Amino acid sequence: MTSPAGFAAALGRRRTCWQAGVCLAVLLGALYLARRHWPALESGAGRLADADQGWLLAGAVAAVGTWAASALAQQGAVVRRLPGARLVAAQFAAASANHLLPAGLGAGAVNLRFLMRCGLPPARAAGALAVKAATGAAVRLALIALLAPACPGLLRLPHVSPVVVAAVLAGAVLAAVLLATPWWSRCRRALAAVLTDIRVLHACPTRAAALWGGSLAFAALHALVLIAVTRAVGLPLAPLQVALLYLAASSAAALLPTPGGLGSLDAALALVLTAAGTPGAAAASAVLGYRLLTVWLPLLPGLLVLGVLVRRKAL
Repeated sequence: MTSPAGFAAALGRRRTCWQAGVCLAVLLGALYLARRHWPALESGAGRLADADQGWLLAGAVAAVGTWAASALAQQGAVVRRLPGARLVAAQFAAASANHLLPAGLGAGAVNLRFLMRCGLPPARAAGALAVKAATGAAVRLALIALLAPACPGLLRLPHVSPVVVAAVLAGAVLAAVLLATPWWSRCRRALAAVLTDIRVLHACPTRAAALWGGSLAFAALHALVLIAVTRAVGLPLAPLQVALLYLAASSAAALLPTPGGLGSLDAALALVLTAAGTPGAAAASAVLGYRLLTVWLPLLPGLLVLGVLVRRKAL
């Protein structure tokens, strides 16, 4: 008979294998796309090497600011006062962990552990993450609605294929089935708990301002990174247009469960930039520059910070 410790170890190994399989599939897909579009990537990398260093430095500063904005939004999602330095460090580490696991699981796991170490019960910590995620999504949609009239014709609704219609209908059927199962009562209780947390937070003006202000700053700073990179490589797009394209691409990429949006966000950014009239090589250089500043350069330092936090039992 298997002991509880042995069962937990087997479950952990199975979860690790599943995560490794997902990451390998994403990596193979990215390698296939890179090989297929290698000429554009090679030209884009060369263009990025000759880019304006001042604009790239400005993009790097904006990328650093995203961690502080994320920390501010996370503090806004919790009534309890969190340790500021550890909170920023946790967001830095979470950003790196998020690029190793699909669908934001890395960042969610790091922040969940951090909040629990700060004394929050698991349910309350999970609710804080849900409040932060919902606020971030609402901010992105509001910014798109605000910027779209200022950039008429930039975003075009794609042609709706029968596959998309079938997927929507399947989702509706799944939702109807869920309503008839015991899972719905659990989902309803979880949703009610999140709504209660939202009401409590908005009863405190400082927490509400931190939540919405941090979420707005996070989206705006990421858009600024892309704007700085497009300026560095000489793309003929106005800053408001680049910001709108980033918000649309990141919102679409959030629907695909890839680690940190790797692959999905790259493809979405390249698609919207080329659809806006940017040459393929220039779009590739902008995407590469954005990823360099937001992912590849901070990745190893972020993982080192994650190791330090774990060793010090801050996570």
